[in-house]
Amino acid sequence: MTASDPKLILLFSGKRKSGKDYVTDLIQKRLSPKLCCILRLSAPLKEQYAQEHGLDFEELLGAGKYKEQHRAEMIRWGERRRQKDPGFFCRMAVCGASQPMWIVSDCRRMSDLQWFWSEYPQQCVCVRVEASEQTRAQRGWRFTAGVDDAESECGLDQDVDFDWTIRNDGDVTFLDRQLQGLLSLARERTMEHQYTQYSIKSNGQ
Repeated sequence: MTASDPKLILLFSGKRKSGKDYVTDLIQKRLSPKLCCILRLSAPLKEQYAQEHGLDFEELLGAGKYKEQHRAEMIRWGERRRQKDPGFFCRMAVCGASQPMWIVSDCRRMSDLQWFWSEYPQQCVCVRVEASEQTRAQRGWRFTAGVDDAESECGLDQDVDFDWTIRNDGDVTFLDRQLQGLLSLARERTMEHQYTQYSIKSNGQ
């Protein structure tokens, strides 16, 4: 393991409006951005798609109607790119990441997991975020053909042994309790990094 390699990678997946971003943002706040960064596989996909189609990249990053108008075609375009190179967006997403812990907030396909498993076999932990359809509907989800029945939503519904499953139906106290184990694991894995940084700072004074 080189100095730039992460000590821990949390690979998150879940349905639309299950609250993946909320949960991953919460973990980062608990640990601090110095220790962990959030990587989104959809960010390089959207950036590349925007460039090739003359679209507004910042709008595609948002959660509004603009992204929804382009979502189905963007999914199809992304699938074609992955068929040629399954690790294309994964490599782009991790480029420049230097924190000891990475949180990949939006794994959607088996090829995403397989790339990380292959590149970082000792560091990966798979986490599934789940919420009921009623909860997701309250957050704005509506079934959309070509999106909710596509691989980008269903690719990890089966054949994955998740290390952790997080229920996220709106009970903040219950959610916080569920995260304690993950936070403990993260602190344990990054303890060596924190000690090294403290020693460097102390020796520099």
